[in-house]
Amino acid sequence: MNEQKRIVVKVGTNVMTNKDNRILGPVLKNLVEQIATLYEQDILVVLVSSGSAIAGKEILGEISIKDPSMRRQVYSSVGQPRMMRHYYSIFHDYGMRCAQVLATKRDFSPGLHRENMINCYESLLAEGIIPIANEDDAVSVTMSMFSDNDELASLVAELINADMLIILSDTEGLYNGHPDHKNTRKLNSVQVDEDVEKFVQQSVKGEGQGRGGMESKIKIAKDTAAKNITTYIANGKRRNVILDIIEGKPVGTKFTV
Repeated sequence: MNEQKRIVVKVGTNVMTNKDNRILGPVLKNLVEQIATLYEQDILVVLVSSGSAIAGKEILGEISIKDPSMRRQVYSSVGQPRMMRHYYSIFHDYGMRCAQVLATKRDFSPGLHRENMINCYESLLAEGIIPIANEDDAVSVTMSMFSDNDELASLVAELINADMLIILSDTEGLYNGHPDHKNTRKLNSVQVDEDVEKFVQQSVKGEGQGRGGMESKIKIAKDTAAKNITTYIANGKRRNVILDIIEGKPVGTKFTV
């Protein structure tokens, strides 16, 4: 068991953008502020951040490329430096340092790549540097792609032997019906063998938005919790949501064995 508690925080595209698909600086600042507080409590954090495709589209606008995979590669490649500039600046304001760790799905397979990643994360954490993980969109296509950044976050959590995974979305958690219905309530806790998939509401996402919907999040949350990594799905736009979860407040939906 690690001497210091370790958590992985995944922040989705819908958390950090407004209805016009613009990056929300105050949301990123509150996220970093919470991570800084956790480090003061001797809790180590790895951040898995979406947003690069949106950031790239902010810079480039519409491009002539029609192929969806190639468009994603271009937007993400251009947007990655912009996202890191955001994070570097905000972490610097709190006297902290951050680093970018890019990966494809095959890097998590047993072998040298996996060992190199473990060494990288362990070295960064030992130096008090915040690893910011993301998919290497420039080369990650077909079999090398993660289903979404929730899957990446789960794999990172397992890789570093994390105690907890927090998936931040634009919803308060999992509901037992449509969130707008009068008798619907949020589920505070779910066990991995519970059939909660029946509650999922399907939605259609536009270009630049995250690939992972609630159905994917439930699967990832269950799979991760089954590995004894307590997992939460919670609203990332709720101020201090991470700190509330750490303090044991009934925030989001908790997935356990």
